[in-house]
Amino acid sequence: MMAGVVWWSVAAAAAVATQAPERTVQQDFDAATALDAAPDAGPALAAWEALGKRVRPGSRSAAIVLVRKGDALFRLGRMEEASAALQAGLAALPASDATLRQDRSRAALLLGALSRETLDYAGAARRFTEAEALADEPGDKLSVLVSLAQVQTFVDPAAAGRTLARIDTLAAPMKLNASDKAIIARRHATLMLNTGDIGGAKTQASYAVNALGGLTDRTKLDDVPARADAALAYLLAGDRDKAREYMAMTGAGRLSKGEFNPAAEMQPPDCGGEAGLKPADVAVVEFTIGADGRVTGVQPIYAAGGGGVALEFARAVRRWSWPVKDVAAIPPFFRYGVRVEMRCSTAFARPSIADSMDARLEQWLVDQGVPAPPVAEDGDAAAVEGQRKALAAAATHSPDSLETLGAAYRLASNRVVPREESAALYARAAAIAVKKDAPPLARLALDLPSRTRALVDEWRDGAFARVATPLSREPGYAADPQAQAAIALMTADQLHGKRDDAALALLRPVGADARLAASDPFRVGALIRIASIEQRRGAADAARTTFAATGLAADQCAILDAPPKMTSMPGSEAFPMEAMRWGFEGWTMLQYDITASGRTGNARTLLSYPPFIFSQAGTDFAGRARFAKTFRPDGQLGCGGTISRIVFKMPG
Repeated sequence: MMAGVVWWSVAAAAAVATQAPERTVQQDFDAATALDAAPDAGPALAAWEALGKRVRPGSRSAAIVLVRKGDALFRLGRMEEASAALQAGLAALPASDATLRQDRSRAALLLGALSRETLDYAGAARRFTEAEALADEPGDKLSVLVSLAQVQTFVDPAAAGRTLARIDTLAAPMKLNASDKAIIARRHATLMLNTGDIGGAKTQASYAVNALGGLTDRTKLDDVPARADAALAYLLAGDRDKAREYMAMTGAGRLSKGEFNPAAEMQPPDCGGEAGLKPADVAVVEFTIGADGRVTGVQPIYAAGGGGVALEFARAVRRWSWPVKDVAAIPPFFRYGVRVEMRCSTAFARPSIADSMDARLEQWLVDQGVPAPPVAEDGDAAAVEGQRKALAAAATHSPDSLETLGAAYRLASNRVVPREESAALYARAAAIAVKKDAPPLARLALDLPSRTRALVDEWRDGAFARVATPLSREPGYAADPQAQAAIALMTADQLHGKRDDAALALLRPVGADARLAASDPFRVGALIRIASIEQRRGAADAARTTFAATGLAADQCAILDAPPKMTSMPGSEAFPMEAMRWGFEGWTMLQYDITASGRTGNARTLLSYPPFIFSQAGTDFAGRARFAKTFRPDGQLGCGGTISRIVFKMPG
């Protein structure tokens, strides 16, 4: 790149004049660039860090080093550090210097990729848009636009449609290879799947498969998602035989060795919560299982319920993991691009903590004479322009007014606003709330997201707790029981699996806090979460006692009694013939109720692999199973919300 050569030559000349090192800066730059191409990003990071010490802080040279360093940090999975380096580097690159357009485009592209990896799709859309505007070559523009369409599909489908139209125009005169044609068709198919154009999705998904060579017996890595898209499109169209044919050719459920079984750390999200998940919501999420058992590359593929639903299910998947010994037995090919069908669990549906805080803030604003805005029936994407105008008008009239606070808060909570911008808006509103002496819980509704949304990845490595815990000790919050409870509950929700002890340490004081009324939503929320953990640990009596303290209807299995013993179940006939014909194996996680007479009802598939292949068979299995009778004074439900896993294996 000519701009890089000129810059590094000037920097090297300055270095020689002052220090005359044995190696020039140019030589170190060339060496670091060569290391960037290696699979292991560790040596490249060390080289860029060393080079950073040889350039003047805040200089143009230092900014380029930061961008390259951020790239290495991203590849090492050190997201917070990568984000800081990339943002600092991008901010320091002179916008007026045309020779740095490629560096600025790359920094924006990497920040977009980082946001996408952490499922901040609104933030990713902003960065990809920025990267595309700085890309000068048609091929570079096309590549960025393909990424932009992917994330816009789940935050702003209308914008995704416009982006895809631009892609088609840009690609028309190009000689694209098969992979490029397929990925463009797949982006069209994904948008169509999620906007109800199933016929169009079938056409585009089939085109992608054919572009890669058709439905042959040989399956390459890029064949897997293309064929899986086609399978999903045909399934939603009602052509189950065609769907299974495409699914069979992905390799899903057809391992050559080893077993891909559900992991202990694989839990569906609870219904309710911050995203307001409903029992009818269903999603398909894709991910890859690494050799260390952790999941990477998590992305939503489809959701009945909207983009917010899709992303919430994807966030749940990011918490999953498999034992290393189990992963070692599965060939890498079969750990790539795994797709799972998902629904939320109704066993311990939980209230949204954020909704409770937001309701207190909205009520305070109304009490102060600031009316609540009308409901945006067309969704967040349609509302955002009006919300930006409302904020600009309020700030022009009085930047520190409650009207400005309300406008900033409503824009900040719009899900199409990137996390980085949202955090700044929440901070702006929180500063006004302090000046206006807002109640603690109303202020916390602004203060907490202003800090946690500034994080790149609040689910990783205790990042949320590191921000929220000090906040709980600040004046104004330390003496307020609801503020303390809200912080504790939201911190506990970031913990999972083997960190149950840490979660209970946060939750039990809230459940026992005499300052909170028995019906207080935070106290009830804490008790629900405690009961859920106790049930998961097999402590049915403790779960029953804890849940009874909530005052809610006790219809969960863990609350009424230990699960009744199964007395009979279907045999080999439970294995669906279509799956056997195509050689599928797989599993489902089911939820169902058991009546006092031992019969089942309300069976639902929570998780299923491969998607939709064994879902019906699993619910049929639950419907035909019989359990021991249990005594109930009213003769009604004996055990609700029971969860079981069924593994479907080929005979022999």
